[in-house]
Amino acid sequence: MVETLWGSDAVAAVVRTLDIPYVALVPGASYRGLHDSIVNFSGNENPRMLLCLHEEAAVAIAHGYAKVTDKPMLAIVHSNVGLLHASMAIFDAYCDRVPVIVFGANGPVDATKRRPWIDWIHTTLDMGSPVRDFTKWDDAPGSPGAAVESVLRAWQIATTAPKGPTFVVFDAAWQEQQLEKLPKIPSDPSKYAAPAPPAPSGAEVERALAILKNAKRPAILAGRSSRSVASWDARVALAEALGAKVISVQRAGAVFPTEHRLHVGHAAQKPALDALREADAILDLDAIDLGGILRDAFKGDVTATVISCSLDRYIHKAWVADYQTLPALDLNISASPEALVTELVNALGKPAPAPVHRNGAAPRARPKADGGAFTMDAFSATIGEAFAGLDRCFVKVARGVKASDTPLRHPLDYLGSDGGGGVGSGPGIAVGAALALKGSGRLPVAVLGDGDYLMGVTAIWTAVASEIPLLVVVANNRSYYNDEVHQERIAIRRGRPPERKWIGMRIDGPAPDCAKFAEAQGAIGIGPVGDADALAAAIAQGIAHVRAGKVCVIDAHVVPDAVANAAVPADVMDRAEK
Repeated sequence: MVETLWGSDAVAAVVRTLDIPYVALVPGASYRGLHDSIVNFSGNENPRMLLCLHEEAAVAIAHGYAKVTDKPMLAIVHSNVGLLHASMAIFDAYCDRVPVIVFGANGPVDATKRRPWIDWIHTTLDMGSPVRDFTKWDDAPGSPGAAVESVLRAWQIATTAPKGPTFVVFDAAWQEQQLEKLPKIPSDPSKYAAPAPPAPSGAEVERALAILKNAKRPAILAGRSSRSVASWDARVALAEALGAKVISVQRAGAVFPTEHRLHVGHAAQKPALDALREADAILDLDAIDLGGILRDAFKGDVTATVISCSLDRYIHKAWVADYQTLPALDLNISASPEALVTELVNALGKPAPAPVHRNGAAPRARPKADGGAFTMDAFSATIGEAFAGLDRCFVKVARGVKASDTPLRHPLDYLGSDGGGGVGSGPGIAVGAALALKGSGRLPVAVLGDGDYLMGVTAIWTAVASEIPLLVVVANNRSYYNDEVHQERIAIRRGRPPERKWIGMRIDGPAPDCAKFAEAQGAIGIGPVGDADALAAAIAQGIAHVRAGKVCVIDAHVVPDAVANAAVPADVMDRAEK
């Protein structure tokens, strides 16, 4: 018997030739044809479906997967309503410069084929328009044959540096169109793969090397990078060969061993700013907001010679100011920072990095539980002690966890921020990262704020349903506390009572039970716990659960360190905010 073929089978056929093992989705009638094709034409393999409870979670899971693998995962959203749900997560992926491919569906565009009411309100004239300003490319192919090329182009553009999300929308009508045969599907998709990122010219390498070798106090500002161990080792070798102090950008994740003798801190920390100000040559490797960092360090004219290597300018648009402050540069190299580092290391004789990059400092011991307030400082120390010596990946880390308590020794030790500052992204990104880490032996850990966790908690269900081991620790201060700090600052400046800062901020009376929320998703919930000893014991339990293949969420009730004194001086508030 000859199998009947359908329009959506063409999309499934081309997707299964690509290296995309998973698709996260929320089902919807607009792509019922494609859904059937993935299940029955492709056998739910390449990609395998991960069912989600919210489209924002679906895209966030793909985002987290890409942060670990540097490769795209697929997400599918239903019609205009699903796309609008997913839009914040797409924005996060765009700002984070990670490859995500999002499929959507529309129509039927032919009005004569629409069902009453529902097909009309779920048909959009230009479906890509809501997300066009924060995707690299979008398309609405008009036939199965055109869709094959659109999918290949979406894959190619998403994975071309600087990477980012792409969006392709399929008309419901042609998805369900019967075909005599499939359109031609390329047998070798590598012919449509992204090109290698551009390398610096020989003249640029020569000039950069001369500046750095002649400098007496060189500094390296390490920004966005892949999770490649080879690239990590090359940065270490370059810093050691030059004797350059290294400043990392915490939002970019693990890019340099933080215990290394040459690492002076993260860009927002005083020792790092001091090192930049004292430097006579600075090599920027795609730092997030280079101009702002230099402004904070120099407070005026930059006295160092500044070399910048970045491709980020090629993704900038007008809608969002993610291009940040425009820096003045002495040598502006439009190339892959990793390629530049490799060329510089080669020119220096290919020195090998030192085998151990640690300063010898012991981890900070957690404070003894004394019945007092469990502050974020005590929480941070407990996190550091509990995970010391483990191969762990901090997918995301809540505000208030000190970088010194979570040393970075491998590019997968920490994945950085969500890119767009979108509260609610944490659980989904954590699930996607845990999916990519499954079977690796590395423990996936997400330390989330309560607001972030509560907004995205249903992503935990997908982890449980898809058997993705994950440990989540919630720093639960029962408040949108970052905004309490803002309200306190405004009140002080205006001579108004800062003790009223909590109104419209506190998530209390009743406090949501984060452990019960986890149990409602089928996960193991522990807590609430309210001191260092209890948290340490809970983390030990949680690690055992995750090692056994489970999903565990720990609810830790903390008090923000600055909450004890409402009338905080403005200079202290400045430091707290940073």
